[in-house]
Amino acid sequence: MSTLRTALTDLVGVQHPVVQTGMGWVAGPRLVAGTANAGGLGILASATMTYDELDAAITKTKTLTDKPFGVNIRADATDAPQRIDLLIRENVRVASFALAPKQELIAKLKAAGVVVIPSIGAAKHAKKVASWGADAVIVQGGEGGGHTGPVATTLLLPSVLDAVDIPVVAAGGFYDGRGLAAALAYGAAGVAMGTRFLLTQESTVPDSVKQEYLARGLQDTTVSRKVDGMPHRVLNTELVDSLEHSGNVRGLVAAARNASKFKAMTGMKWSTLAKDGLAMKKSGDRTWQQIIMAANTPMLLKAGLVDGNTHAGVLASGQVVGLLDDLPTCKDLIDGIVADAIKRIDALGALRA
Repeated sequence: MSTLRTALTDLVGVQHPVVQTGMGWVAGPRLVAGTANAGGLGILASATMTYDELDAAITKTKTLTDKPFGVNIRADATDAPQRIDLLIRENVRVASFALAPKQELIAKLKAAGVVVIPSIGAAKHAKKVASWGADAVIVQGGEGGGHTGPVATTLLLPSVLDAVDIPVVAAGGFYDGRGLAAALAYGAAGVAMGTRFLLTQESTVPDSVKQEYLARGLQDTTVSRKVDGMPHRVLNTELVDSLEHSGNVRGLVAAARNASKFKAMTGMKWSTLAKDGLAMKKSGDRTWQQIIMAANTPMLLKAGLVDGNTHAGVLASGQVVGLLDDLPTCKDLIDGIVADAIKRIDALGALRA
């Protein structure tokens, strides 16, 4: 089939300018390898993995594909330097970050030949990481799922493109060839998608939960601060409605309980959780209440996306969920998006006559 060569495909060495984002509990070896084998860039989500689990996940992914893939790392995690050493040792192609990594970490990765692609939510953040040496950025508009900002992709994307001269990957509201063609027309080097890849055959999310997503409409997501204290776009559920109408005390009690569960699940020490909290405090504008509530995120997402318990968990989702009605393979999804984008780009060219 025909392909679209962009600054992203050249930078990373993938066939198509399509990225599968590092969704916690969702982006494991099967989905990442499925994306890579289909010609896109798959990104492992390591924030919900211990170091040993990440090591095993990288090894498993490499048995499933010989194509480039990436790993998403929490830049404020206490063991981030060790995880970076692991990526370098395992020759992982891309290091992705949800928060801006320190300048020295970027330099270390680049010196080892690893491509550094932070996710950002504002033009000023893009300028900062670009000045530190980031190779590209992913910019997610407010339509996107999970942690998100208030500015729509159609406004945020051009502001970032005007601010930096490194490749920019557009995220938030993308799911088909029209979106890819539009992003390229803006000047982006590709698109990144989360919810669209969650709803594929390679995704390990329980089938019953996938059907829950497919049954939703465009109005069926909400941006809640009651999940973990930060703006978080999720599906509307009874639990989310309950959280939205709960007081701060109830939220803090639930967060403390979930912190204990997360500690038991990962084997982390309380001292490590405390260090992570201090690192989060230093790296951003979060209050202590928000930091305590952050313990909600991994456990509530696990309940919904892994255990399939939609009554006890939350389901991160982009607004695009209301436009999705199928569960394609990664190959069928990416092939279809690229073919449709090429068709639409060619049709635009005909308008010049």
